[in-house]
Amino acid sequence: MSRRCQLTGKKANNAFAISHSHRRTKRLQYANLQSKRVWWPEGNRWVRLKLSTKAIKTLETKGLQAMAKEAGINLNHF
Repeated sequence: MSRRCQLTGKKANNAFAISHSHRRTKRLQYANLQSKRVWWPEGNRWVRLKLSTKAIKTLETKGLQAMAKEAGINLNHF
């Protein structure tokens, strides 16, 4: 499975690692992903998702069903 948030689609960002002598080498800034078990009231069961921490905070206000609809995800497959 890729390092991508399943609800928001957040993924790694390309960046430079800059040394003390200011030499720049490519690196990746990964999203802060957490594996989380979320209660889905409409389906009356738990759903395990890989979410970014920003998505977890948004999930508390919007709700799982609304965020899944925005992302175009069918929660029956999780």
